[in-house]
Amino acid sequence: MSTTYYYVAASEAFLTAEEPLEEVLRERTRNYAEKGKSIDFWLLRRPAFLNSAELQATAQAVPRPAAAVVSTDSKFIEFMKLRLEYVLKGSFEAPSASITDPLATDP
Repeated sequence: MSTTYYYVAASEAFLTAEEPLEEVLRERTRNYAEKGKSIDFWLLRRPAFLNSAELQATAQAVPRPAAAVVSTDSKFIEFMKLRLEYVLKGSFEAPSASITDPLATDP
């Protein structure tokens, strides 16, 4: 059974240095802890899913090395897209033939 994952992706430097992403993720983690909710988002440096066949056409627009915030919550990713103006937003199903691990990273 596959799951839909939503993401925003950009250059690693943009997401991890230029934007206050750490603060947003820390606040969301705190909020989830208060509500007893499981974490459903991840920051991936050099996400492997961007190299998959099904995302090849759109993911080429993301400067490398890339980083992405991935979540199973589409509303959170929509919020991230509005908060982080210069990112690519998308989604994918995993596991699939070309994305066996949605949270895998490239070396």
